[in-house]
Amino acid sequence: MADFNLDLRAVEDHLEGDDDEESGQVTLAVLDGTTPDEEWIDAVDRGEVLVLAIEGDLNVLAAGFAREIKEMGGDLVHFRGFLVVTPPDTSVNTDRLSPE
Repeated sequence: MADFNLDLRAVEDHLEGDDDEESGQVTLAVLDGTTPDEEWIDAVDRGEVLVLAIEGDLNVLAAGFAREIKEMGGDLVHFRGFLVVTPPDTSVNTDRLSPE
């Protein structure tokens, strides 16, 4: 039988993930047109959930990134002056909200 040199500690290090990765992070920010659309797209692509306070016309402010987020499989939900933007693996459950 062959002798294997398996270092289980090294394997565990790879399984735990990258500590620098921001996946699962919730980012609170202001959507006012000062942040480039690419920054929002990159944040969602890294797995961040964005909770953005809307300051201005939502349709204008989100026009540069909303379609790309949706095409990635992400979700965008407007709720009480905020835009919640989620990555593909995270959904927003709105079942408990009453119809407006």
